[in-house]
Amino acid sequence: MSDRRTAILEAAATVIARRGVRGLRVEELAAEAGVSKALIYYHFEDRTDLLRRTLAFVNNRAERYTAEQAAAGQPATGAPAGPLRRLEQALLLELQDLPHVRENSTAWGELRASAVFDPELRGELALASVIWVREVADQLGEVRPTAPESALTASAERLTALLEGLSARWLSGILTLADARTRMREAIGVEVAHLDRLD
Repeated sequence: MSDRRTAILEAAATVIARRGVRGLRVEELAAEAGVSKALIYYHFEDRTDLLRRTLAFVNNRAERYTAEQAAAGQPATGAPAGPLRRLEQALLLELQDLPHVRENSTAWGELRASAVFDPELRGELALASVIWVREVADQLGEVRPTAPESALTASAERLTALLEGLSARWLSGILTLADARTRMREAIGVEVAHLDRLD
């Protein structure tokens, strides 16, 4: 991806996080990215294309910072963390008071809300959600390898949905970050205990 296209997508995530999808204006986007309006139209077919690609950018950025921070969080002994600790760490990385995490979570929430009214964006969002649920289900499968696949998927759906809700509540000031992280840890414990009963 070209540097300018990346700059436009970074700026789009910022503007969407700040103003919402409805508040995304080409003039503000161009100013935020430091490019001309014409360059935005050169790189993106239309508004829907820009939103779809911004959603993909936000997902890729989340995967990148999650992978980087998970690798950096390995114990000093060099011994890998156990599967339950890796699952908890992966989910809690979405609840951090870091500018790029706040921006990513806010942009994701705005794009998700917009998909209610935009069928084209809805498909992209559904695919991203399915991938995320699958990743969490795989991690749950490492924690409880004998649990049925359908139960792993159902637990992953509940955990990812809860994480989105906790993130929205934290970002809007309804919950403290510490409380949101505590609720997420508790939910992971509940889901793992549920899977234990199905073994």
